[in-house]
Formats: sequence, C-alpha cells, structure tokens
Amino acid sequence: MAVCYLIGAGSFAVRGLYPKDGDFIIAADDGYTALRMAGLSPDLLVGDFDSLMHIPRDIPREVFSPEKDETDLALALKEGIVRGYRTFRFYGASGGRDDHTHANLQLLGGASRQGFDCKMICPACDIYAVTNGTLELPKFSKGTIVSVFCHGDIARGVTLKGLKYPLDGAALSGDTPLGVSNETTGEKASVSVENGTLLVYVML
Repeated sequence: MAVCYLIGAGSFAVRGLYPKDGDFIIAADDGYTALRMAGLSPDLLVGDFDSLMHIPRDIPREVFSPEKDETDLALALKEGIVRGYRTFRFYGASGGRDDHTHANLQLLGGASRQGFDCKMICPACDIYAVTNGTLELPKFSKGTIVSVFCHGDIARGVTLKGLKYPLDGAALSGDTPLGVSNETTGEKASVSVENGTLLVYVML
C-alpha cells in the first residue's frame, strides 16, 4: 500500500517516516526545512512559499499565489489525491499556529470522509481518522491515553473495545467531549463508528 507523506511547517516528529518504493513525499512550503533536517528530500514542493527562504531549483514544485483560499497543506493533499494515492500521513501539521492546527484536523477528518486512510503524526501523539468503519489500534502499553472525538455534528454507533471505559453503539456529538481521556487496558483495542467520522488521539 503506497503512502503519500504530507509535510507541513509545524512541530515535526520523524516517527514512522520511512518512505519505500512507490511512496511519495510532498513538502508544503517550509515543511521542506524540517524534512531536510531529517535527512530526507521531497518528491514535490507545494505552496505560496511565503515561509521558505530558499526554494531549491532541483525539486519539482507547484507555486501558488499567497492570496488563495486553501492552505499549503490542503494543496499538498490535493496533489497527492490527483496522483492516485489513497493513504496519507500528515507530518508537521500541529504545534505551529493554532488556527493552522485546527485547519489540518479539518483536512484529516474531511479526507477520511472521502474514503482515504489518514493519520497525523505529532510529537506527543498520533491522531487517526475513521469514517463509517473500524480502526484497529496497535497494541500499546496499559494506561496509554486514548481520546475519541466526533468530527462533525454527530457520530452514531460508536463502539470502543479493549479500553478502560468501553462504549457499545453510543452517539458522540461534535459539541460534547464525552470520549476524552480513556485508557488502554493492555488488550487489543478498537474504535468503531457506524455513521460518522471520529478523530482518535493516542497520547505517546
């Protein structure tokens, strides 16, 4: 399963960033700097380049006007979709400006609703998106904090298994944080939703 890595200019963690043949790396504006510091080079640069001081000329790029409706990371996601990728990993998508972090969470949930496999890798947590399906979580040590939030108005048929506080067919709304601060039990855990989108935070 080929992966498209989207690299933003926020707080960066290299966890899980091991591109293989067939994968594709898109740096959004100054995401290029953090990527280069990690010893990696993008396959494509995207953005208005209002933050990147030096634009390398040896890497393909898509340049946009600063007066645009979409963020640089949103443009990077679009480029990945156009190239046929279905699995996306967001890096450098949190920890910068708070409004951009919120925008990137909207992208994460929106892409999940379009049927894409999406995950955001942050320095202190991983954030998964799941729509109308089941997310099987990797096995974490007992007591790892897992928080589940509705992305949108309401998520119905929410079932949590293998967590300290299980749910069975519950409804979560976008204005009540009922699913915050759950914990792993050391057993295999899963998060399911019959109708809606969830963002699942695993604190590391």
